[in-house]
Amino acid sequence: MISATQQKIADELDVRARKYLRGDGANLETLRDKKLKGQLANREKLYGQSAKAAAKAEKWLLPSEEGYLEPEGLEKTWMIKQESIVREVDISSFRKPFDMILPDLGPYKLEYTPSGRYMVMGGRKGHLAMIDMLNMNLIKEFQVRETVRDVVFLQNEQFFAVAQKKYPYIYNWRGTEIHCLKEHGAALKLQFLDKHFLLASVNKSAQLHYQDVSTGVIVANYRTGLGRTDVMQVNPYNAVIGLGHSAGKVTMWKPTSAKPLVTMLCHFGPVTDIAFHKGGHLMATTGMDHKIKLWDIRKFGLLHSYTAHAQMLDFSQKGMLALGNKSHVHIWRDSGNQDYKQYMSHEMVKGYQLAKVCFRPYEDVLGIGHSMGLSSIIVPGAGEPNFDSWVANPYETKKQRREKEVHALIDKLQPETIMLEPTKIGTLKPRRTKANPTKKEIQEEMETAIDAAKNITFKKKTKGRNKPSKRTKKKEEGVFKAKRPFLEQKTEERPFKRQKEEVELPKALQRFSRKKA
Repeated sequence: MISATQQKIADELDVRARKYLRGDGANLETLRDKKLKGQLANREKLYGQSAKAAAKAEKWLLPSEEGYLEPEGLEKTWMIKQESIVREVDISSFRKPFDMILPDLGPYKLEYTPSGRYMVMGGRKGHLAMIDMLNMNLIKEFQVRETVRDVVFLQNEQFFAVAQKKYPYIYNWRGTEIHCLKEHGAALKLQFLDKHFLLASVNKSAQLHYQDVSTGVIVANYRTGLGRTDVMQVNPYNAVIGLGHSAGKVTMWKPTSAKPLVTMLCHFGPVTDIAFHKGGHLMATTGMDHKIKLWDIRKFGLLHSYTAHAQMLDFSQKGMLALGNKSHVHIWRDSGNQDYKQYMSHEMVKGYQLAKVCFRPYEDVLGIGHSMGLSSIIVPGAGEPNFDSWVANPYETKKQRREKEVHALIDKLQPETIMLEPTKIGTLKPRRTKANPTKKEIQEEMETAIDAAKNITFKKKTKGRNKPSKRTKKKEEGVFKAKRPFLEQKTEERPFKRQKEEVELPKALQRFSRKKA
């Protein structure tokens, strides 16, 4: 007998396992191939076992849960200030909010590693720095004496790319210049596709470049044809690059297509920024028409439109949306049905101009780059509370980092795998419907029609009108009618033979000509 406690735990595990299942199981009853049916049954069994194992790990090994601000009575969450939050948090979280004042070298752009441990920051006037956010130690700081437009980490914290005045450069963590990517030109924005080892950039001439950093080969180079843009973001779900243009359009690109996969008219004015949800099916856009819109990428339809202005956007791991405008920062949270409402607000010092907002992975922290340096604020419930050490480990050792990089290179995906719907990879190609059927198919259809005509049972009539000869004649007429469309189709498909013009040959060659029958 199962006790009530064990039954309750089993029911809870079943509920948790549902979100790890890969959709509904295949309908195996319709399959006739016994071998394929057995293989699919084993595969479905493995999916169920892995979902149960993940549910058990979530219950017993990942006990941490995200926490949110909860108002009391008439209190509103966006009225709670950072000073009040900092006073209530634990000692480890007390060190996370800070203000780094660097008034002479801003505005600053920043980027975190996927594990959230390291941060690279780049000032517009050439100041670059890399910081260990776990220990708050400065790893390296140097000056490139050139305009810096964007910074991005590559496969790990050992290398990062910087979009400088003329070309993008790649540096290591010691500040040593590794490569100068002259083929990219004056890049305005950089993005890195970690599963494909591709560095993507868009330059002043509106050219989109893809470069494989593992081999150094330029994979693709396309001209967008929609004017200069400095709005670029990668969809984490399918690695498709999204670009925002001055005509209010958003285009989506992959390295194996010279034309955009999708072109959407999102705003009646220039697009100032775009952001993709972690799940990959939700996109947020903002434009100069003072609209913030949420789009469902699966059907490319508008979900919600809000009257507000923002210059930059970013989604957190738990789906919160950060908006930055001038010296104001607002954080929105999903209130249900993907309808976002204001959750928090933060005011910078008057005169600070924001350059970028970026959530730190696996932490309830929002990094803010502005004209006077760098700031960090606490946003409760923004980050994933439990990290997977196989995916992103903030505490990984030197040996683990090397092993992870080798495995990533072995498992590197090819550019051809980038598509809007990545679940189609590995599935069977649908049968192509041919406009012109083959001779064998026509013959089979004709035989089927003839058999159907022969098996027709005629109604019994009065004496003298039901003779065997008349019934045979009717069957022959039915067979001829069934054959007729196929015979006509054959005559239409038969190429027209041009009659050769009779030419009178010389006497010397007349004996070689064919004699008429």
